[in-house]
Amino acid sequence: MAGKSRPAASAAEAIAGMDQLIALSLVGQHDVAQRLGLNVTDLTCLGHILGAGDDPISAGQLAERADLTTGAVTGVLNRLEQAGYAFRQADPSDRRRVRVVADPTAAARVAAVYEPLYRRLAELMADYTPDEIGVLTDWFTRATALMRTTLREIRTS
Repeated sequence: MAGKSRPAASAAEAIAGMDQLIALSLVGQHDVAQRLGLNVTDLTCLGHILGAGDDPISAGQLAERADLTTGAVTGVLNRLEQAGYAFRQADPSDRRRVRVVADPTAAARVAAVYEPLYRRLAELMADYTPDEIGVLTDWFTRATALMRTTLREIRTS
């Protein structure tokens, strides 16, 4: 598959485009969370729980992935349980640890809201070559790591 001709852009233009996407995504996450009866932090954590799939994550792992304190995660889990999205279960290998499991209907409820976006994103990705998708994936992975580092610096300064 040959790549399509792309317009030239500077790094500053790409960063400005990223800023616009992030700003719109923040508003969108708020709207999605509201539609699901959650707040944005709880929706973010639910995404991590669903992303764990058949290998449930511990409450501590969830705190780490969401960049929250373990105390904050306790509140998140209380709200997710109350809303019927997730539940705690004892870790069979260490009864002192708690694993977080998505309710079987949670993925379907969340997917129903996100499906139009992910369908459109899949159509957009089909417009790129595998090499271009590789560059995008590399960029997102590395930008995520940079963001984590920056958040740690902001929180400790």
